[in-house]
Amino acid sequence: MNTDPRTALGQPELLLLPARTLVDDIALAGWAVLVQGGRFADVGPVAELAQRHPQVPRLELPGHLLMPGFVDTHHHLTQSFGKSIAFGEPSEIFRRIWVPLEQQLDEDDLLVAAQLAALEALRGGFTTVCEAGTRSRAGLQALRAAVETVGLRCVLGRICNDADLSDEAALEVLRAAEQHLASRQSGALVHPSLAVSIPEQGSHRMLAQVSGLCREAGAVFQTHVNEHLVSVERSLVASGLRPLQKLQSVGAITPQLLAAHCTLVTPDELALLRDGGAAVSYNPVASSWKGNAVAPALQMTSLGIRLGLGTDGTRGDAFRLMDAAETAQRLGIGLQVGDFSTGAGWTWLAAATGRAADAAGLAGITGRIAAGLEADYLLVDLDVPELTPSWDLGWELVRLANRSQIDAVVVQGRLRLWQGWPTDWDGRALLREARERAARAVAAAPLQRVHPTSEQARRRA
Repeated sequence: MNTDPRTALGQPELLLLPARTLVDDIALAGWAVLVQGGRFADVGPVAELAQRHPQVPRLELPGHLLMPGFVDTHHHLTQSFGKSIAFGEPSEIFRRIWVPLEQQLDEDDLLVAAQLAALEALRGGFTTVCEAGTRSRAGLQALRAAVETVGLRCVLGRICNDADLSDEAALEVLRAAEQHLASRQSGALVHPSLAVSIPEQGSHRMLAQVSGLCREAGAVFQTHVNEHLVSVERSLVASGLRPLQKLQSVGAITPQLLAAHCTLVTPDELALLRDGGAAVSYNPVASSWKGNAVAPALQMTSLGIRLGLGTDGTRGDAFRLMDAAETAQRLGIGLQVGDFSTGAGWTWLAAATGRAADAAGLAGITGRIAAGLEADYLLVDLDVPELTPSWDLGWELVRLANRSQIDAVVVQGRLRLWQGWPTDWDGRALLREARERAARAVAAAPLQRVHPTSEQARRRA
């Protein structure tokens, strides 16, 4: 087929013939992929697929890699209006920046903020994100509308905090949680999930009930765990238990648990995560920008703990996230013990795709190029100076590739972005509206910044 790829990628049935196809973290040459009805219908050597599907239109993609879309296992879509306001700030910025800013946003603001974050995620190669939940009453509806409009797959968390609530109010939280889980629809982009912001914000009863609801529904239970020293100490003071110990005490460390961060974990807590079958979201950029520590991700992987990479809403760039994941382990662990490999590249590629999908509870839906899964994929330009010559594409994708090489972002078989911009709606108009709304919200919000801006710090210097 000699046609514009943008036109061809919109067809309901198409045989893709890229230069390389990433199948289970190995870049294979001479493989083809059949996309049919929004799913990968067949995957294998070109000659075999051509013989099995002789009448299907073909699209040759020389110089391109076809790979699964990346999965962000921890995001905050409604925080996009803040961005660099939080730079240089000490930990627990949610108290001084994010909560005051979110509370200032009306439903239209939240919709635009979430659309902006979703667009950035798609531009960075993410076809799926796990949204940890918003404290805004209007936020859940806005989040759902935003990701559906932009075309981003989303594990959408509903926060179920009950600290300081009456028994009646806590029951209402549970009723809303059940309704949220019941809203799941087959084939939809939104996958309902429940969340408690941090274990300290949930009573023992609420944590147990929310975990149980997720277990019954086969949904993910999200929470921030052992991220900051102050959080661990606060939990000890309140209950005599560290956050992970509190989760264990109510039976909430299960395969449904997606524990974000886990940067401050003891050997015993690693065993709890492993034995409970829980998943961890490793957020290396968040550690670099605002954390107290780096999660022992290599050790977790060696122990068999399920692990996916997450941005924590820092920046929506999957290639830079993989680079940060490997770099943090190299600097934090590898240098001290002479480990020059620190995962050998493929570990972080897997943690950003197939293993991330498993951590997000979507292993049977996305994260891999495999027959039966939904067609969430990227077309990455390999004919660039950064990858010339190419000797080890697995390593090169982690350390050298960048999002400017992503020509196409496809979700559920639909072309969502071409060379970084939407194909069926005005991305530039969204940016203009986001700037206006963000300026008003930030000016009105009672933010408390500790660190000066870059310009202010320069003047002081």
